[in-house]
Amino acid sequence: MDAVLTEEALERWGRRIGAEAHTPLVIALRGDLGAGKSTLARAVAHGAGVEGDVPSPTFNLVFRYDTPRGVQVQHLDLYRLEDPDEVWELGWQELGAPDELVLIEWPERAESLLPTPRWEVAIEDEGDPASRRVHARPVGDPPPLPAFDGGGA
Repeated sequence: MDAVLTEEALERWGRRIGAEAHTPLVIALRGDLGAGKSTLARAVAHGAGVEGDVPSPTFNLVFRYDTPRGVQVQHLDLYRLEDPDEVWELGWQELGAPDELVLIEWPERAESLLPTPRWEVAIEDEGDPASRRVHARPVGDPPPLPAFDGGGA
C-alpha cells in the first residue's frame, strides 16, 4: 500500500487501524524526525479506545494502555537506545500477546530483533508540510490493515 496523505487522512487511517485491526498486531513505524510517526501512533491508540493524551514515549521508551474493548496498546520509542539488547529491559520478549496492538517507533534501533509477523509503515516528508508519503508492507503474515481511504493529497 502506498499513498500521499494529508495529516488529517493519516490520522483517519490510524484511527481505522486502531478500531478495525485484529490482534496480535505489530506495526514498525519508520521515518525521520517529524515525519508523523507519533501522529500515526496517537491516532491508532485513540482508534483502539485509548482516551486522553498519548504522548511520545521518547524518554519513557514504552507506554502501555488498556482499552475498553480489551486491546492493550503498547507504544515503544526506541530512539534513545544505544544497543539493540536494551529492548529486553522493556519487556520485549512478551510483546505480541493475543490482545496486543504494538506500535514501535525507530524500529531500526532493534532491527534484528523485530518480531514477525508485522507491518512496516514508512512515513516520508514530501516537501509539503501538509502531506506525507506513506508506504505500508507486511512482513510475514500479519493481520490486515485497512486500506487508505480518500483524503490523500
